[in-house]
Amino acid sequence: MNYKFSSEVSAKLELIRNALTETEAQGVRLKGTDWFAWATAGGSNTVLLTAETGVAEVLVTLENAWILTDEIEAQRLKDEEISDNFQFQINPWADAEARESFVREATNGGKVLCDRPIPHIEKRLPPSLQNHKRVLMSSELERYREVGRKASEAMTEVLKAAKPTWTEYQLAGAGAEALWARGLHPALTLVAGDLRLPLYRHATPSSEQIGHQAMMVFCARGYGLYANLTRFVCFGAMADEYKKLHQDIQQIEACALNLCQGGTALNSVYDALKQAYEKYGYANAIREHHQGGTTGYLAREIVANPTTTDTLAENMAVAWNPSLPAAKIEDTFVILADGKLENLTFDANWPSIEIEARLRPLPLEMG
Repeated sequence: MNYKFSSEVSAKLELIRNALTETEAQGVRLKGTDWFAWATAGGSNTVLLTAETGVAEVLVTLENAWILTDEIEAQRLKDEEISDNFQFQINPWADAEARESFVREATNGGKVLCDRPIPHIEKRLPPSLQNHKRVLMSSELERYREVGRKASEAMTEVLKAAKPTWTEYQLAGAGAEALWARGLHPALTLVAGDLRLPLYRHATPSSEQIGHQAMMVFCARGYGLYANLTRFVCFGAMADEYKKLHQDIQQIEACALNLCQGGTALNSVYDALKQAYEKYGYANAIREHHQGGTTGYLAREIVANPTTTDTLAENMAVAWNPSLPAAKIEDTFVILADGKLENLTFDANWPSIEIEARLRPLPLEMG
């Protein structure tokens, strides 16, 4: 574990204890891979990539902070993931009840707040603490920049090497390999080739050859933070009808990015996207795929819809993904203090075009 983030953990423990005082609870228990990474400044409790929860938890009271885990995991977590801000409570792997007993003892049988509460036993986390998780500290942003850079470089490397004879499975596998090689979890690698691209927005890979063009989507996780991006490759010149789709989606996305400032409600961004789709002649597109929202320790912390009144804030990350049949655009941005957006997944080696004073990705035309 990189112990330079110990001060960040201390600050987060203080935020957690403020939530205890606010709610008159005796403990906060964090089980999810997202909350565990947040509380430990990028530590991972993940073994099974697809699981929401991991092999360890965080338990915080007003006096102490523990990592709850079992005999299998404890030493590796101590050596590689956890700062010395925490004590360890280790239970036998075959005795899960021992952990529950310890939680009751440590909290004097009182109220426990939890990110994934046991019904009728634990309570949900307060909104104040949830908001702290969504607003990045400077050290978190430092790590996020690293994750975004590595994810975008992996995408560029793979799509520049891709061949039209590859199957979607091969392209997705190469994407996952490139992410693993950089120390990132390939939480999602979507691929759609020529045949399936116009048909499906969420195209999980298949055995079809990618053919003339392909889309690849990454949700790449590092330090618990998600870098989300979408890119297209075309072998030979792209047909004019597809070029127009990409041009239109760039303009539609700009309507969302222009609103990404502190105090803007997510449903306002959704409404702007809806109007932009209608302006460009795609009135139904807003219903054909979700449009993205805030990101960070989840691929989407909040997905924007007509009723999401949660507001954006400085140092909050967003990833919008407006789409049309066979066209989509997506990067991960953070809202800076001056109201500008920083593109965390920008790669100067990928072709781009300036849209509303921002460099946005173009399809890569090969050969």
